[in-house]
Amino acid sequence: MTEDLRDALSVESSQILAHHDDENRLTAAFVDEVIAEVEAGRPEKARELVSPLHPADIADLIELTPADQRKALTDAIDDLIDGDVLAEMNEHVREGLIDTYEPAEVAELASEMETDDAVAIIEDLDEDEQRAVLRALPPDERAAIEEGLSYPEDSAGRMMQRDLVAVPAHWSVGQTIDYLRDNQDLTTDFWEIFVVDPTHKPIGTCQLSWILRTPRSIAIADVMKREQTLIPVDMDQEEIALLFQKYALISAAVVDTNGRLIGMITVDDVVHVIQEEAGEDILKLAGAGDGDINEPILMTIKSRMWWLFINLLTAVAAAIMPVIFGSTIQQFVALSALMGIVSGMGGNAGTQTMAVVVRALATNQLTSSNTMRMIGREFMIALANGFGLGLVMLVGCAAWYHNLVLGGVLMAGWMTDALAAGIAGILIPLGLQRMKVDPAVVSTVFVTWVTDTVGFGAFLGFASLVIKFMV
Repeated sequence: MTEDLRDALSVESSQILAHHDDENRLTAAFVDEVIAEVEAGRPEKARELVSPLHPADIADLIELTPADQRKALTDAIDDLIDGDVLAEMNEHVREGLIDTYEPAEVAELASEMETDDAVAIIEDLDEDEQRAVLRALPPDERAAIEEGLSYPEDSAGRMMQRDLVAVPAHWSVGQTIDYLRDNQDLTTDFWEIFVVDPTHKPIGTCQLSWILRTPRSIAIADVMKREQTLIPVDMDQEEIALLFQKYALISAAVVDTNGRLIGMITVDDVVHVIQEEAGEDILKLAGAGDGDINEPILMTIKSRMWWLFINLLTAVAAAIMPVIFGSTIQQFVALSALMGIVSGMGGNAGTQTMAVVVRALATNQLTSSNTMRMIGREFMIALANGFGLGLVMLVGCAAWYHNLVLGGVLMAGWMTDALAAGIAGILIPLGLQRMKVDPAVVSTVFVTWVTDTVGFGAFLGFASLVIKFMV
């Protein structure tokens, strides 16, 4: 490398780093600068600023641009928006951008992408638009994408790449190297070679490092690793992510129902899945929909309102308890102030247990073999928290109201609700999973309903018994 070229690369690298903050995000100043150049009618200057950026950063730039200014920006840097940029872009922003393209333009971009990324883009189009884009694709690419679209959403068939390297077991290392060098149509992004039998079923894998360090005369069958993780084409992406995490995989073969090799999944795709699934479960627990700031506002309103409506119904059901014990509350006004403490604490305790259980289910930590141990563990935790905090409540209530009996009622009510919260927090997610319902979706609603109902009922019930005994 010449000194001039080295200096030029160093300057360009420094310029790129200057556009990012300490967390490697594009700075607001840089985004504003690009937008200002576009608005001033200087698209060449805007392209000059954007061209050194990584495709992921260009996608971020478009997402960070206000919605009413995105069209002008994308028109100005149109030649920089390729398949790699679209693959990194937020799906809601991407949909808006794709809507401005002709089918032939979408097809051209899709042909530049890995099959799984192309499928992800085309699957979001309307049916008529899908057909138009598919017609504009070359026959072999169209067939691969149509096959991908035929598989269930979030399955291995949607995630996998069709471009891979597979060789027969009887080849030598030298034949394999010559094949890789001479065949210009092979994919350029791969870390291992799949070894297949005459029926194209995978029988082993061979890392590139092994091939490069092995004499040419050695047979591939003598170098390959026979143990491998095969992924069925219909496996859910969450299960795939768990396999990659458990076995520290870089790539894995995808097989059809007959066991034939049809694609591969790489770790970069799985990283996106892990991030997506983790965020999705958290948002489901809160009933916040997709939680995407680029999601259309009407979609967000609809998803949140439905969840809040269910919460309203359960809140009304829990509110019946104070009505039932209305006469008790009238005799002891302090109860109205204290009963909210019991139900509120119970709700928080239930949410803690539920969050742990939902995560354990999502990561396959909680199985049929350790369910009873998990239930026992959470019961002991609930009992300890109930007794410990119950004593604090008893002392505090006795000191404030100068009434030890009322403190005892508060402690008993809280301990009962704490145990109910622990049991509900584990049994409700487990029950929903048994019914094939995602525990992250509605567990919160039912756990809150249980803790509110038990909290009000136990506290006011104990108070009612005490009043009757005292009378």
